Amino acid sequence: MYTAGIDVGSTYVKAIILNENGDLVGSAIHSTGFLIEETSKNMLEEARERAGINSADIGCITTAGFGRSMVSFRNTQVTDLIAQSWGVRALYPATHTIIDIGGQTMKAIRLDDGGRVMNFRLNDKCAAGSGTFLEKTAHYLGYGIEEIAPLVERSTKAVPISGICAVFAESEVINHISQGEKPEDIMHGAMLSLTERSVSLMKQVQMQPEFTLVGGIMRFPVMARVLRESLGGAANVPPENLAQFTGAIGAALLARRHLEKKTD
Repeated sequence: MYTAGIDVGSTYVKAIILNENGDLVGSAIHSTGFLIEETSKNMLEEARERAGINSADIGCITTAGFGRSMVSFRNTQVTDLIAQSWGVRALYPATHTIIDIGGQTMKAIRLDDGGRVMNFRLNDKCAAGSGTFLEKTAHYLGYGIEEIAPLVERSTKAVPISGICAVFAESEVINHISQGEKPEDIMHGAMLSLTERSVSLMKQVQMQPEFTLVGGIMRFPVMARVLRESLGGAANVPPENLAQFTGAIGAALLARRHLEKKTD
């Protein structure tokens, strides 16, 4: 019997299907929008089609994320903290500290030796501490989201951006543009600013290695590289696009656990 996990995030909905061995056999992702249940259903169907299975083959659906309770066809639901801890530990069993940078929020999670959540901190009050800040900075500079990584690769220095609020930080960006700073150096500075906030949040949970970096922002290799450098060079980053799916993977694993408890 297969299980499904749906991570209903503030920016994207991610769906995962695992087989009875815990192997990932189907996945799908789409921007959340305002039709949360419809988008979640569509992503589950897309993941199911990629897995090549029927709806009846899915024994349990577990949702996570801010919109988890808005999906009426779920069987169970869990918090995104629990889902992330399960998903990350499945990939990197020795993880003790997770940094999750999404489109609207940033989370630092500290785990004990058994993978249980011991401490966490959220930075969800300002876009300067999330991936949205990088997207807005790229927009001001006249670049698209997927151009961020190659743009930063050309940078020879990082223009400092110190604003702790998105509004002030954006004002700094505009000021740097007017002073003739290069777009790649401004973008590099924005990325370093986000990295500093990430490390600060991790310190608040008394971070301990191993570190694992997840969230949509990690699809930019240069962001992962800058964060690794700030942490002394050692940090896990899930391969390909799995950094965005760890919450959904954890939800699907917890769906498996729910099924097993029902049959005991």
